[in-house]
Order: sequence, then structure tokens, then C-alpha cells
Amino acid sequence: MGAATTHMQTVTFRDLRHTAPLPPELLLRTEADLSGYLAAVQAIIEEVRRNGDAALIRYAHEFDHVVPATFDIKVTESEFAAAEAAIDTQVRNAISYAADNIRRFHAAQKPPPISWMEVQPGAFAGDRFMPIDSVACYVPRGKGAFPSVVMMTAIPAVVAQVPNICIITPPGPDGRVDAATLVAARIAGVERVYRCGGAQAVAAVAFGTHTVPRCEKIIGPGSPWVIAAKRLLRDVIDPGVPAGPSECIILADDSCHPHTAALDLIIESEHGPDSSAYLVTSCETVARAVAGHLPRLWADMEPQRAEFSRAVLCGPRGGVLLVRDLDAAIDFVNDYAPEHLELMTRGPMGLLVRIRHAGEVLLGAHTPVTLGNFVLGPNAVLPTNRSARTASPLSVHDFMKRSSVGYVTPEGFPELARHALVLARYEGFDGHARALSERGQVHPLNV
Repeated sequence: MGAATTHMQTVTFRDLRHTAPLPPELLLRTEADLSGYLAAVQAIIEEVRRNGDAALIRYAHEFDHVVPATFDIKVTESEFAAAEAAIDTQVRNAISYAADNIRRFHAAQKPPPISWMEVQPGAFAGDRFMPIDSVACYVPRGKGAFPSVVMMTAIPAVVAQVPNICIITPPGPDGRVDAATLVAARIAGVERVYRCGGAQAVAAVAFGTHTVPRCEKIIGPGSPWVIAAKRLLRDVIDPGVPAGPSECIILADDSCHPHTAALDLIIESEHGPDSSAYLVTSCETVARAVAGHLPRLWADMEPQRAEFSRAVLCGPRGGVLLVRDLDAAIDFVNDYAPEHLELMTRGPMGLLVRIRHAGEVLLGAHTPVTLGNFVLGPNAVLPTNRSARTASPLSVHDFMKRSSVGYVTPEGFPELARHALVLARYEGFDGHARALSERGQVHPLNV
């Protein structure tokens, strides 16, 4: 029996209890097909490569609708001071609170500068960790202002001790950068902020302009324009964690409170119409109750955010999925590999071991994505578009590189050389073999 799809009170409701396997189109995201962006983005990249700052100013007028005819691309000290004066005290305190948790979490991830182990008597091997030279933190603005993204991207870079960190973010129509974004940058420990966004910002840090420095890496979430630019420039700049439009799955059983689940289903869907958000459950009562709560919640929301959420949850990349049983729900989660996953089930800790692919897993009714996005501490820049199958959340490790190190003493050399010589000769590497057999310390190896 095929999938029955209806719109109950405008919410997309799919009864998939008799559908196996589940329809593959449920796995699709907006970033899966960038063919409609690549040609236009390539033209933007070339314009920035040729004309640098002039191209950035032109695109600020064209795409960000900036009114001032001229403006400084780099944020000035006076703007930082004005932001500090303008920001609400409660907002500043919340940023400081979140920054402290994020810093504490990421400091615990930082490896020692060097570690050693004795693999054989007289033979030592280890890892040496060093920060990368430079990084650009991309902070989007098209659908709002996001000081939380500043903290999630910049704080682990500061903890890793990257020597050159900058923030790139689109200006508002008045040409200014959001005040909370600037305050968050300074609390994070970053002083260089540049007002440019979209594909043009990615190109600016990939090639460098007169004002914007060239960087080795760019990290942070973005629109399909940003994702397309990262893809086209991946041979020029490291594109970092593949972070695209928001996505979330809430996996619920019959213990779930429908109103709470409906509230949490809105969290990621209100980011924008290109987001994805599903409730997945085998309990029909919960499924229909959640679908019933959503229209009432939208009625009380800020209109634009309600429209974003409605577009997702009434569209092809969101809504309620009623599946056969818990096993089918878990199979879908692992196939989907969501950016965010909430387990609203009894005994969620026991269920965690069955989740193989998810950017983050939040357990229980008191751990909504909101806490993870802002204040819990783990990074909220997470892999999207099924890349959680192989990629991980942003961490201190993304801002560091590792070199293997080795040291063999004269006493340890003969035993290692004896076995290496066998392998070198077997693989036909005469030079490898002679580097051992003719070494002064080797008194024949008897092989």
C-alpha cells in the first residue's frame, strides 16, 4: 500500500505505516541541487577576483540593498564602541553567559601540543597539534542577526589560538553591522569584522582584496549562494564543515507531550523556507495532536517567522511522518542523518546507542534545540544535507592541524629496521631498503 499524504490543518501529514521503504524524496534538502546557483555564483567570484573591494561595495548595494553610496568594508573602532553603548544589558549578559559555556566546552576539546607513546623499546611516535594560520568566520544575516553564530564559530578558533581570525557578515540596508554581532565578536576575542556577505564574501577571503585578508579556511552556515561559492572555491580555500540551511527531526513515542513537540518542531523551521523539519513517530495520537497544535502556534508568532515555519511544515521537506514502529523511525533518522535530532521518548539515553548519523542528539523533553543553538556549549555549526554520515560538528579540531612525529634511538633502530627492510624489498623499493641496510648503525640485519 502506497503512502497516504494529506494536509491536516495545512500541515503536511504522511501516513507511511504501510510504506516500505520510505519514499527517497523525503531525504532531499534544498542544498542537494545547486545547479540553479553555480553559473551566477561563478560570475560573482570572477568579479571579486578581478575588482576586489569595488566588487564587494557593488554587490552590497545590489544584494544587501545598502543605501549609503560609500562605506568602509572593515568595521571601525567607533562602531564597536557604538555597539557596546547600544546593546541591551540583558542581551549582553546572555551573550556573555553563552560565551562562557561555549568556551568551557571547547577548551576541554583542545589536545595537548604534543603527545608521545613508546611503540617499541627505543621507538617513539606521537602527534603534534598546531593551529591553522588563518580563518574567516561567516555569520549570515539575510533572515535575521545571529550573534550566536559569532560565538559558535569564533570562540573555538580563539581557543585553538589561530593567529589570524576575522568575521565576515552582510551589512544591513543602513550599511551597519548588527550591534549584538559586534559585541559578540569582541567577547569572543575577535577584533576584525568585515561587512560583506554571500558568495562575494567567500570569494573575498579566498583571494583576498585590498581590505579583506586572504584566509586559509572559511567556516559557518550560509545560504545556497554561500554553499555554491564554497563548492566552486574548494581548491582555493578550505570550505570547512558543510553547514547549509537548517534541518531537524523530532523522534517521538507515545510518551511525548504533543504541545512540546509542536513547539520544538517550529524551532528550526522558522529559520527560513529552505529549512527542513520532521516529526517522526509510530504513535498516531501524538502525530495528529502535534499537527493540530501547529496552526494555533503559528497564529501567535511573529508573522515572517510563522510564514517561514509554515512553508517548511506544509511543504515537501517537512511535516509529520507516521511510521510503522520505532524501528522504522530510527531507520529513517539514520538514513536522513539530520543536523539536529531530538529524542522525545521514554528512556532516550538507552535509545542513543541506536542513532548512528546525526549532527547533534538532544535527549528528553527539557533539551530543545534552542538550548543547543545558543547556550548549552556544544557547537551549533553542524553538518547538513546528510553529511553527518561522515562529518562532525564544528570543534577546536577544525582550527588545528596535526603532524605525526617520530623518534627512534640507536638502540631501537635495529629491530624496526629488520622488519621494515623485509617490507621494502617485498614492495620493490630498492632505495627504501638501502636506506636501512647501508646505514652505519646496521650490522647486518640478517634478513
